[in-house]
Amino acid sequence: MRFLTAFRLLILGVWLGAAVFFVATAETAFQTVPTHEMAGTLVGRMFAILNYSGLGVAFVLLLTSLIVAAGTNIAGLWIERTMLFILGIGCAVGQFVISWWMLLLRTQMGKPIDEVAADDPLKIQFDQLHQYSSWVMIAAFAAALIAFIIIAVRRSGPKKAANDPLDFSKQFKI
Repeated sequence: MRFLTAFRLLILGVWLGAAVFFVATAETAFQTVPTHEMAGTLVGRMFAILNYSGLGVAFVLLLTSLIVAAGTNIAGLWIERTMLFILGIGCAVGQFVISWWMLLLRTQMGKPIDEVAADDPLKIQFDQLHQYSSWVMIAAFAAALIAFIIIAVRRSGPKKAANDPLDFSKQFKI
C-alpha cells in the first residue's frame, strides 16, 4: 500500500510541478517572444499538454483511489476524490471549452492579436476568456494541491499495537 501511495504522490507532484513550470514559462514567453501571437501559440500548446496530462492524472488517481486499505478515513477519501474530480473537470473545461472558444475568437479576428484594437468586442471577449482560463487553472491547481496533502497525511492500515517495544512516544509525554 505504501508503494501505491508513493506512486500516487509522485504523479500528482509531477503534475503540480509542471503547472508551476507552465506559469513561469508562460510569463517568460510573453516577455521574450517578439509577438503576442507567437507567445500565445507557444503557451497554448503547453497549456494543452498540461490539460491533457491533468486529465490523465485525475483519471489514474481516481481509479487508484478505489483501492482502499482497511482503516482508511472514508471522509478524507471522499474529499480527495472530490478534489481529483475538480482537477479533471478544470482541465477538461480549460481544454475543451475555454481554449476552443479562444481559438475560435482568434480566427474570427482575422489578424494577429497585437493588431486588434483594445475596444474590439472580439478582443474584449478573448481577454475575458483568458481570465476565466486562469481562474479554472488556479482551481484545478488548488484542488490538486489539496488532494496531494490529503494523500500525504492519510494514515491507513491497522493502528500500532499497544505494546509496541519501539514506541517511545509514551516516555516523552509530560
